[in-house]
Amino acid sequence: MPVWLEAGLWGLVAGGALVLGALVAWFVRVPQKVVAGVMAFGAGVLISALAFDLVDEAERTGGLAATAAGFLGGAVAYVAANVVLARHGARHRKRSGDQQPRAEDDAGSGAAIAVGALLDGVPESVVLGLSLLGGGGVGVPVLAAVAISNLPEGLSSAAGMRRSGRRAGYVFGVWGGIALASGVAAALGALLLQGASGAVVAVITAVAAGAILAMVADTMIPEAFERTHLYAGLLATVGFLLSFTIERL
Repeated sequence: MPVWLEAGLWGLVAGGALVLGALVAWFVRVPQKVVAGVMAFGAGVLISALAFDLVDEAERTGGLAATAAGFLGGAVAYVAANVVLARHGARHRKRSGDQQPRAEDDAGSGAAIAVGALLDGVPESVVLGLSLLGGGGVGVPVLAAVAISNLPEGLSSAAGMRRSGRRAGYVFGVWGGIALASGVAAALGALLLQGASGAVVAVITAVAAGAILAMVADTMIPEAFERTHLYAGLLATVGFLLSFTIERL
């Protein structure tokens, strides 16, 4: 199987966790504290994968200066795009409560939420595609981190969408589209960078990692802390430790 096709399939699998989370939130009334707890756990998993798989590998391959520049650049690009989307109604796109605007109150918020969800998912998918370029198969810790974090993202955001009056067609259209886009982004990441130098791959990996960390801080941690408060740190620590253990094993 071509590397780019394998990357696309893994990206689709990881993105499918968003759809699974949305399905659970739509048909089962999951307590908001449970959703937030899983979100805190997923944030810890992602942070561990960033530290021990993405940034560390990028620094060893491309050097500290290139990694630092890419990492900071990715975070700046994400935050800039997020600021624009927040002004159009997507600020609370991953909140499970009543924070999301209703469609009748803000006509442009639906599109902004969809674009925001795409902005959150693409860097993770690109990293999945890049993890296959070394020839050793998909990076298991990264795949686990993305899938585990996507499940509560889908849960929380879909719950918030439902509470704001969004229809099922919109909710599942958004998450189904993001899952497909995740597969495409992973495939393109592997296809376009196959044969690229280690330094180039390292910089792109660092850019994606910076964007992911900014996403965790801007959208996942606020939801986690709002509902779990003092337990958010412990749950994130458990998630971090699990991801670290997977990486070492």
